Amino acid sequence: MDEVKRRRVAALSEDERSEFDEVVDATRLALEVGERVRDAREAAGLTQRALASRMGTSQAAVARLEAGGTAATLTTLQKVASALDLTVSVELSPA
Repeated sequence: MDEVKRRRVAALSEDERSEFDEVVDATRLALEVGERVRDAREAAGLTQRALASRMGTSQAAVARLEAGGTAATLTTLQKVASALDLTVSVELSPA
């Protein structure tokens, strides 16, 4: 499977490769944010349903966020932080 992926990526044009890399980076970030949200929720001893209730959203929306299935907006992250009595911190650093 890795070999098939490698060949397909190698066959991409420069523009396609750039777009592919952007999607991979966005997906990686969504997964990392989701993992951090899940860890914070679990540390607070809350279920997805309880966090959702505090945020004014659905359990399914929290599940999608934690799974990295949706990119979190800063507004959503602020709602999560507020519901967990935390603050949001954004860091920009060299790649």
